[in-house]
Parts: sequence; C-alpha cells; structure tokens
Amino acid sequence: MNSVTVPPTPTSPIAPDQILLGLNTFGDVGLNDDGTPQPHAQVLRQVLEQAQLADAVGLHAFGVGEHHRKDYAISAPEVFLAAAAARTTRIKLGSAVTVLSSDDPIRVFQRFATVDALSNGRAEVMLGRGSFVESFPLFGLDLADYETLFEEKLELFDKVRAQKPIHWEGTTRPALSGLMAYPPLEHHLLPTWIGVGGTPESVLRCAQYGYPIIFAIIGGQPRGFAPLADLYREAMEKYGHPMQQVATHSPGHVAETDEQAREELYPHWLALRNKLGAERGWGPAGRGEFDALCSQEGALYVGSPETVARKIALLKRNLKVDRFDLKYSSGPLPHSAMMRSIELMGTAVAPRVAELLAG
Repeated sequence: MNSVTVPPTPTSPIAPDQILLGLNTFGDVGLNDDGTPQPHAQVLRQVLEQAQLADAVGLHAFGVGEHHRKDYAISAPEVFLAAAAARTTRIKLGSAVTVLSSDDPIRVFQRFATVDALSNGRAEVMLGRGSFVESFPLFGLDLADYETLFEEKLELFDKVRAQKPIHWEGTTRPALSGLMAYPPLEHHLLPTWIGVGGTPESVLRCAQYGYPIIFAIIGGQPRGFAPLADLYREAMEKYGHPMQQVATHSPGHVAETDEQAREELYPHWLALRNKLGAERGWGPAGRGEFDALCSQEGALYVGSPETVARKIALLKRNLKVDRFDLKYSSGPLPHSAMMRSIELMGTAVAPRVAELLAG
C-alpha cells in the first residue's frame, strides 16, 4: 500500500481579516418565456455556464446540492463536478450537500476522488442528512433508520477517507476487514465538510470527527448561530483536533441596486418559500417576511454589491467565519439574472468585502 503524506489541510482557518466566498446551487428548474418549466438537461447546461463564470471572476468555491425531485435538476453532483472540472481551472468544486444517509460511503469517496484527480486537487465534499427525504423511498430505505443510517455511514466514510485498510462493522451493511478503496488522492486527504442545520448534536458530531463545519442559515438572524459556532470551536479543542474552517450558507441575489435585487428575487423567493411551506406545514409568507430577511440582520443576502458586502463583513465579525457560500439560485430566477449575480459577487462584492475587513 502506498503511504499517504498529508500536508496542512486546505480547510485550516484563515486570517481574522479575511473570508473566502463561494457559491451554491441546487440546479433550480426555471421557466421558459411561455411559463413552462425548462428541461432538466437545459438547466444542467446553464449551471455549467454558471460554474465557469464563477471560476472566471475568481470566487473560491462552487457547490451543487443533491436532490431527487422535479424542481431541482442536480441528482448526481459528482457527474456534474467532473464536467465542471474540465471547464474550470482554479475554483474548488464540491457538493452542497451529498446526502450520505442514502448513499454508499465507499462510492461517495471514490466518485469525489475521481473528481479530485480530474480537477488537479480541487474537489471537496459536504456531507449531510439533507432537508428533503425523497432519496429514502427512491433507494429503498426506511425513514425510521434516519439517524442510524447517517451515523454509521459517516463512521464508515471517515475510515475510507483515511486511505488505509478499512476495518468496520455496523448494522447497515456487511462488515469490512482490511479492504481498500481506490483511487486514492494524490497529495492530501479529501477535504470533507459536515453541513448542519443548527442543532448542538450535529455540531458535536462534526467536531468529533474533526471536520470543518458549514451552517445552513436560511431564516432568522445569522448572529443567532454564534453560540453554535463557539460550541464547535470548544468541542474541537476538547477532542484534540486541529481547528478547521467554519462556514455558513445562505440564499441571496446581487444586482446593481438594492431595489433591483429585491424586485428580481421576490416573486421567485415567494413561490419557492410557499411551495416548501405547504409541504412542511408552514404558514404562507409575504413581503414583510422577505423584507425582514433582506435587512442587515436577516439571513437573505440580497441587494447591491455594497449592501451584500456589508452583510458579509458583519457575518465575519459576528461569527468569525472563514467562508461564506451564497445560494444564488432561487426557484425560477432567470439564468441571465443569476449570471449577473455571480459576476457581481466576484468583481464587486469580493473586493469590497476585503476593503471592509481590512479597514
């Protein structure tokens, strides 16, 4: 077996006056001019264009989320990322998230190791349980096993990621005794994040494995996650792990002015919010909720480059995060509007954030 030399992790914390900026999308299915849904194949090709633009304007990372429903086009993140690897040169390529509970941890590792090779070391994986459960009946899994599936598969993934002979046993699959998973990564272990929705139990699980953490902040006020970020850092120290990056993910949209950004996003945000709300038993939303979320303390990063940059700088100061990922797609928001948002994130928001944090 080839030994693995592990250099400093690419997810080590960065300087206190800096923040990395990335993008996330689920491949939201938009609408044609006649109001009919776009074909999923067309959406996938558009997302590839969006990844190329994100790379061209110098953003740090591009992540695609796994879903198994008709309103999102990306169900196989690694296949998309392999295509993106061939069209980009610098940007990190990852999932946001991979639903580990309904996948095979060994295959997840192998697919991302392949993306890492094709991208010359730019792959990363974000593991999570996901906020949707369509993958469970699709792959013949019982929702009653929700917790056990994630806990056991995360334990197995961690052993596979170590690139050593795998010794593992549990209840969700036959035991492994000394087998290896290929291909190994060339120069480092696979950068692996845990995506959490905001429970202390999830934070402590992430710290137990010593992985970097990303909080999905889609409502309320980001500053409310400060105690969880502190809990993660305290737990990492308790477990004796070297400190890793803390990141957040939130929806948003950037345009030339605050008014333009809000008016472009609002109808699409509202349609998506009320659709999901009907599925999950939430009450209907309206303009008041949207405007509150767009305020300086809210969880939506919507506005001009100056407004969005100031909110990101505030996030850095409040939570001391190392990275912020903008979920730039929202329901049927037009491809052209998303492309402009990406362009502004790289050419206007990023340099302005750097100025604000340096001041």
